[in-house]
Amino acid sequence: MRLIRLPGVHSPVSDTWMLAEAMGRETLAGARVADLCTGTGALAIVAALAGASQVTAVDLTWRASCCAVLNARLHRVRVNVRRGDLWQPLHGETFDLIVSNPPYIPAATDEPPRRAALIPLDAGRGGRALLDRLCRDAPAHLSPGGSILLVHSSICGTDESLIAMRQAGLRAEVVLSRTGPLGPVMRQRAAMMRRRGQLGVADVEDIVVVRGTRPR
Repeated sequence: MRLIRLPGVHSPVSDTWMLAEAMGRETLAGARVADLCTGTGALAIVAALAGASQVTAVDLTWRASCCAVLNARLHRVRVNVRRGDLWQPLHGETFDLIVSNPPYIPAATDEPPRRAALIPLDAGRGGRALLDRLCRDAPAHLSPGGSILLVHSSICGTDESLIAMRQAGLRAEVVLSRTGPLGPVMRQRAAMMRRRGQLGVADVEDIVVVRGTRPR
């Protein structure tokens, strides 16, 4: 997929396309879809091209919001792009499908990145700063029978995501999982993660797509 990317916006890599693959197993035609932490807007565009009736893309940064607008125009699809913090721009709205590839890289501290120019990858010491919020608050934004799809590394805790979704009242399962070498940022932090017990001897991780579904 051809995409325009401004400096400071995360470039879609394998986890994005893995999530897109999981989206392809959902009923997208006629669906209302939200893409949180949209970045370039790639997943929102995938949904629109698959026939979603309404696609909303949300990101915190103005650079990502601009990218999503430009890329939607490039692919000649309608995407409603909003700038804001996760659920904040979606107050009172519900969707048939919510997707998100949020920042999930374990960081040295729980403090958010201070330099706005940096691509926002840090997600607190456990890598779950956004994942926990997504799992906890998804039911309020899902229509009955609707689902949320999240992609992240097993280093952040696959079971933690499943438990958090179930505690929020969703049926939860892993729908895709692939093992591979650590990405470049994870490799740079391997020693730190080993000291914390987040990473074993080998420099490998599972990338997982976790699905939570609201009962009808």
